Amino acid sequence: MTMSIWRYSHYILALSSAVFIFIASVTGIILAFEPITNQSYSYEIREARDLPIEKTITVLSNKYDEVLSLEQDSNNFLKASLVDKNGKSGTYYINPINGDILGKTIQKKPIYEFATNLHRSLFLKSTGRFIIGLVSFLLCLIAISGTVLIAKRQGGFKRWFAPIIKENFEQDYHVKLGRYTLIPIIVITLTGVFLSMERFSILPEEKLQHISSEENFETKRILLQDFEVFNNNTISDLKRLEFPFSKDEEDYYVLRLKNKEVLVNQYSGQVISHASIPLVSSLLDWSIVLHTGRGTVIWSIVLFLSCISILFFMYSGFTMSLRRKQDTKVYKNKVDKDEAEYVILVGSETGNTFTFAKQFAEALNDLRKSVFVDSLDNYKAYKKATDLIVFTSTYGEGDAPSNAKKFESRLANLEQNSIINYSVVGFGSLLYPDFCKYAIVVDGFLQKHNNFIPLLPLFKINNQSFEAFKTWASKWALSKNLDLKIKRPKSKIKSKQLKQFSVVSKTDTNNDDTYIIQLKPNKRLKFQSGDLIAFYPEEDNVERLYSVGKVNDSIVLSIKRHEKGICSNYLNTMNENNIVRARLKRNLDFHFPNYTDEVIMIANGTGIAPFLGMINNNTQGVKTHLFWGGRTQTSLELYSSFIDTAFNKKTLSSFHVAYSKEENEIYVQDLILENQDLFYSALDNGSVIMICGSIAMQNGVLEVLDSITKSKLNKPLSVFENNEQIKMDCY
Repeated sequence: MTMSIWRYSHYILALSSAVFIFIASVTGIILAFEPITNQSYSYEIREARDLPIEKTITVLSNKYDEVLSLEQDSNNFLKASLVDKNGKSGTYYINPINGDILGKTIQKKPIYEFATNLHRSLFLKSTGRFIIGLVSFLLCLIAISGTVLIAKRQGGFKRWFAPIIKENFEQDYHVKLGRYTLIPIIVITLTGVFLSMERFSILPEEKLQHISSEENFETKRILLQDFEVFNNNTISDLKRLEFPFSKDEEDYYVLRLKNKEVLVNQYSGQVISHASIPLVSSLLDWSIVLHTGRGTVIWSIVLFLSCISILFFMYSGFTMSLRRKQDTKVYKNKVDKDEAEYVILVGSETGNTFTFAKQFAEALNDLRKSVFVDSLDNYKAYKKATDLIVFTSTYGEGDAPSNAKKFESRLANLEQNSIINYSVVGFGSLLYPDFCKYAIVVDGFLQKHNNFIPLLPLFKINNQSFEAFKTWASKWALSKNLDLKIKRPKSKIKSKQLKQFSVVSKTDTNNDDTYIIQLKPNKRLKFQSGDLIAFYPEEDNVERLYSVGKVNDSIVLSIKRHEKGICSNYLNTMNENNIVRARLKRNLDFHFPNYTDEVIMIANGTGIAPFLGMINNNTQGVKTHLFWGGRTQTSLELYSSFIDTAFNKKTLSSFHVAYSKEENEIYVQDLILENQDLFYSALDNGSVIMICGSIAMQNGVLEVLDSITKSKLNKPLSVFENNEQIKMDCY
């Protein structure tokens, strides 16, 4: 599969410098603690920041026999080289207000000395410094390319902090952490490069150039407390002050401030000359602070977290690369392209879409059909093909994935020898306004082509839903009169990860072949309504997920029994006190939003289960409305006790029901249109809409909501999805 230049650069740069980045990050974590531990000495007297330098000089001159220098170190501690009345000399941290000695100067601890040498030069002296400088530059390029990749993934810099498509732990947090730490990492790397350039004398050399004052100097002696330069500058301005070596008039005070250096006559207080601090020197000072965190606990913590993030990026990036390599591994076609009856072309940036293509191809192979799988960029003429199936994702703001950029030109320039049926399946996320946009583009290309005839309308899949994919595959198979069976990937679950649950109760199946089962964990487990429970039947070890309602610390599940359903039939055999093994999975994106004043819940069929728990645990008094679609009036009997309890507790504000198999067929979408004032005002006021049930229902509901928001609020529904006002858990 073709990589985009940004992704390829990101990968190669990281791979080539991984060992050195690892060393720099680990030592960076250690060194981030040094400024923090130094600040714990509390030698900084904050109330002295605005104290005139003259006050401190006077106090020290009166208290000690001789003062040699005064300096503010990188921790903002003031230290002085002194000779006391007994002739004992030393350098100490002092209190600028009263001149008291606060403690001896801090000595670098051996662990920090070791980490510093390893961090700077790998103990290889100049060679090591060059390597570290180069690695800093490469890491900067990695961070920049990562910034571009996130921006493209999110659909532009304006959507930098918009919700992301959830794929897996490594992918999710690679992006989430990157959004917050890329700027600090770029700062770390740029300052590291700058400091390395200074070490190798690459930076322009700017020496202090003193300019003599134009005043006429008269050695008119005045008191130290009347020195204007010492009175006009405070301790916060001071970097270093060197006292006159002797009482000769030619020996001056050398005062170094943050922005300049001045020579001061020790008797008259006149400024003999002054020099501005060169820009390079100022940048070096700032680079040291930004690279090391000296003198600031907050920035040291930022550096610490950034270094930890870099280590995580190495782990997650390596894991993602292995997974992508596995996902994009070339499908072993059993026939040549010109022998294939079914051609599957894939457009994918990360490789995830190839997984679905392989599952579809394997299902066709099981029926002994000839199948050929390739990327969209490799589109060619196919001699015996009767069907073209396109699976494609969208990259960035509606762009083609990296392995589909040539498809349009190849489609226009290559002639097919026969008429071919085609189907297009788009993969994307409803969080993005350009949901499946490239799939729409591909569908448009094929519609305009004389040799292609649409077999099915364009089908869009949200968040790589396997259930939605199976729904499309069933429709496609029906149109081809094929008994196609898509196999769900087996779950690699360890038995110790499964917990025991006791059956509290189970209803009989109703006319819809639906029942409710209540489970209680045998050990204390944290969970909420909206979380998921996963079962792994021994027959196939394939994960089955059900959305959880929490009522009185028990798990409430609403399950539709399927004739050949392994899990639904297994659970239907359960009796009170039987034990089942499963595991709970947190589903943070579908928890009840206590932070809002109003919540609208929409469900059909068994999708009502999590809402049964939510309406019974609405302790915050949030205004709640439940819209539910069932088949017949008897379908509601399973849930009526939960609804009645919620009304009695006043935790449910309104309940709206639609029956699709009664005399007047009504669907939940019809209820939404009847109550559209409630929906658009709720969204406009920042309220949340939650949807749980079938994919078909979800698509219908989203279509209706989109039309309402466009007509009433002049905004597409995607605006509210980006604000996290739409929560979905559909199957």
